[in-house]
Amino acid sequence: MKSTTSHKILISGGGTGGHIFPAIAIADELKSRFPDAEFLFIGAKDKMEMQKVPQAGYKIEGLWISGINRSNMKQNLVFPFKLISSVWNSYKIIKKFKPTMAIGTGGFASGPALWTAHNLGVPIFLQEQNSFPGITNKFLSKNAKAVCVAYENMDNFFGKSKTHITGNPIRQSIIDSNIDSKEAKGQLNLDENKLCVLSIGGSLGSRKMNQFWEKNLAEITKQNAQVVWQTGKLEFEKYKSFNDNSNALVTEFLQDMSLAYSAADVIISRAGAIAISELCSVGKPTILIPYPFAAEDHQTKNANYLVEKNASIKVSDKEVPTRLVNEITELISNEGKRKLLSENLKNQAKINATKDIVDIILSEV
Repeated sequence: MKSTTSHKILISGGGTGGHIFPAIAIADELKSRFPDAEFLFIGAKDKMEMQKVPQAGYKIEGLWISGINRSNMKQNLVFPFKLISSVWNSYKIIKKFKPTMAIGTGGFASGPALWTAHNLGVPIFLQEQNSFPGITNKFLSKNAKAVCVAYENMDNFFGKSKTHITGNPIRQSIIDSNIDSKEAKGQLNLDENKLCVLSIGGSLGSRKMNQFWEKNLAEITKQNAQVVWQTGKLEFEKYKSFNDNSNALVTEFLQDMSLAYSAADVIISRAGAIAISELCSVGKPTILIPYPFAAEDHQTKNANYLVEKNASIKVSDKEVPTRLVNEITELISNEGKRKLLSENLKNQAKINATKDIVDIILSEV
């Protein structure tokens, strides 16, 4: 039964899909419970949330804010002015909107937005995707009513009383998918009788992974295997000719990830928090290649967590040219290892994360 209680809900998170999509998932769950609620997102101008949030059907306001630039310190000279501007504009937005709660999922804009909300008496809640928290959520946590996390031992950062292990919100289409592997392979025009290796480099792609497939695609497909290779938009034109290999599907972007996951027998992926949460739900044997330049090297920490559970294989970025082909070859040939990794990975899945997060928020409001 849907509640008729009126809520005005402020949500802030962005900079990357790993912050934006959990924010949208939480908003969708709240909207399903409170159809008459009003929602307003606060994001960073010129970042992807300014497109993705309106596409999901929600209003968004943009702040002039960005993170600390670690490679060019001169660019940080303007940061104090951005911060002052963002706090002031957050104040104006929040005073006008009058939210009954504010939810942050990390990223540049959520810092000034939620700090201002707290100082205006609005209860704030956080969702942390990674096994090592970002600067923004660490800063905000002391004033948060609750912090929802995906990994154990996060109370070391946020305190036991307010830390709740819920998992990360993931796309409902992936949770609900019931298509079997053969049917998925058929829909992708793949051979139903061959193992499928799915390589995901993200929307922009991974140059290191693309270079690997450029060199090793023929070697892997000789092993009675086929490859779905997502290049990302930056290098698709360079590699699209590899579609001439009858055992390869080379694509810029995978529109239907649930279909691709269903078709896969082995998955190779970066180790972003939301990607990992989806992979746990899917439960396919996975090789993780952490992006080495992620803030605080959090992707390596995410991958290490699963390696310690014997739920995944980790290959570092610099090891890709020398180690990855052997790891793929072993998984193709070793059905027992594939099953073990799959079972252990499924044990880490938390498919009710979004509902649990909203339950916690509502219990505290």
